[in-house]
Amino acid sequence: MNVLLLNQCFHPDLMATGQYLSQLAVGLVERGHGVTVVTSDRGYDDPSIRFPRRETWRGVRIIRIPSLSLGKETKLRRALNFASFLTICAWRLLFLRRFDVVVALTSPPLISFLGALFVRVKGGRFCFWVMDLNPDEAIAAGWLKEDSLTASLLQRLLKYSLRHASEIIVLDRFMKQRILAKGIDQRHVTVIPPWSQEDSVRFDNEGRQAFRGKHGLSEKFVVMYSGNHSPCHPLDTLLQATRRLDDRFAFCFVGGGSEQAKVKDFGERHGLNNMKCLPYQPLKEISGSLSAADLHVVVMGNNFAGIVHPCKIYNIMTIGTPVLYIGPEASHVADIAAESHGYKFYLARHGEEDVTVDSILEAASREPTRSREQSRQESSSFAKQLLLPQMIRLIESIADCQLPIVDWSLVSGSTSEIKRDPAQSKIKG
Repeated sequence: MNVLLLNQCFHPDLMATGQYLSQLAVGLVERGHGVTVVTSDRGYDDPSIRFPRRETWRGVRIIRIPSLSLGKETKLRRALNFASFLTICAWRLLFLRRFDVVVALTSPPLISFLGALFVRVKGGRFCFWVMDLNPDEAIAAGWLKEDSLTASLLQRLLKYSLRHASEIIVLDRFMKQRILAKGIDQRHVTVIPPWSQEDSVRFDNEGRQAFRGKHGLSEKFVVMYSGNHSPCHPLDTLLQATRRLDDRFAFCFVGGGSEQAKVKDFGERHGLNNMKCLPYQPLKEISGSLSAADLHVVVMGNNFAGIVHPCKIYNIMTIGTPVLYIGPEASHVADIAAESHGYKFYLARHGEEDVTVDSILEAASREPTRSREQSRQESSSFAKQLLLPQMIRLIESIADCQLPIVDWSLVSGSTSEIKRDPAQSKIKG
């Protein structure tokens, strides 16, 4: 089987979608399949980083294409960056041969349309791996008016991708509901949550001490937000909490994104000595940085359930650190919290500063009682060795034209199972 993968991010880019797609590519190669990737030659968060235009990595053929790099300061500049990538990607696809399966993700928005169109023109099967949902995200963030001509056009392009996909992979039940609401047959929608990065993420006490020592955190209770700083993950409630807690607490904001500058500005305007803003950490050091936290924070905007999916929760659970979730009550994170068996979650809604502060104080007063082994067992439902093979089997079934006749559904809100032909046995993840 020959597979084409489409996404703006791929190895060695540290963005989450690039990491997941890289692992899928390697898994397919290890199964004996041919894999080609079309991706960007620039770092997603830092466009000044350039990657080789052509490369073979672990058996994966990588084609990297150029695009504009006008910065992310305005919506227009971001749109021009995306448009340039999509235009050059479309041109490059014209010269590629037919593939058995084309898998498209969602970076940049609506690259899935190119994948669906490529299959319609050249043949093969199309698989749409929905990491986030646009233009729904842009509308929820207030970047687009729902009744605008632009939003209408983008919705048409999205629906074209969905209707021409042999399989649509979504990350949680809320995302599935949004897809079905667009008139898509549920037989083609599969829920497979992102997996934890246990190959590179584990509790690392030595790395924890090194990170805390390097950044002056050794004697602090460290509250950490690690990941993309985006309007989809509003940090206002957490930021307000930083003003109400003294220097015994340290708030670490690690990562990047369009909102990171606002976080830095908030700290400077209020003269906060208990706040640190740090860039994305190298992959080889990620275990140490995540292990350095005493409390991790996961945030989702009120209007974004089923649109975005903070997958950081899976790595945090692998580390075993308590979680403070700030967001809507109905979300995949709240589902995980409700179904966990003793894993410590604190829940607050946006604007609940008192609840947030009280949760941090309670977490700081508690002695850790759960072993790391218990934490690993808690996160085992999201293990890579469980979910990645499910993904690969699904893609292989598409190539064999053995499309599922019964939808995959969540088991305990996390993993999934598939029923094929009644004459076949049930395959469980």
